[in-house]
Amino acid sequence: MKKEDKTQLIESLSEQLKNISCLYITDTSGLNVENTNLLRRQCFRRDIKMMVVKNTFLRKAMERSGRDFSELYDVLAGPTAIMTSEVANDPAKLIKEFRRSAPKPILKGAFIEEMSYIGDNQIDFLINIRSKNELVGDLVALLQSPIRNVISGLQSGGAKIAGILETLSEKNS
Repeated sequence: MKKEDKTQLIESLSEQLKNISCLYITDTSGLNVENTNLLRRQCFRRDIKMMVVKNTFLRKAMERSGRDFSELYDVLAGPTAIMTSEVANDPAKLIKEFRRSAPKPILKGAFIEEMSYIGDNQIDFLINIRSKNELVGDLVALLQSPIRNVISGLQSGGAKIAGILETLSEKNS
């Protein structure tokens, strides 16, 4: 590979790393062609981008991205594939499901919303991370709950008052 091509690849990867909120670093070595293709198809269906990269290129891209990936530098050894997604826990769920039928991918590390997670033992924790959209939805539901109670109380109170007035009007007749 020419030096210009390497530089362009590093710059492209660096730009991607600037804008992501979720990065998983995995080891997919040893998967046969059939399993590798199956993993790629499942990534595509879930809108997860998967790419095999050289560790030196990934490290240089991380350094140039302007973000602090330093905790992940130690996991950049051996074969490496990266997974990126808009939903933080989708790659973790995919890895866990895929390992029911194959021994890999193994999670080396993850970077989610400025936090680093090292090691395959973090997979269960990462599955339970709620995405930003889920958290916003929960917050909106919590904020709407008191308003709904007030409106419900007013609506049911109006029906009671109407019933009382109707009863009183019938008594007077």
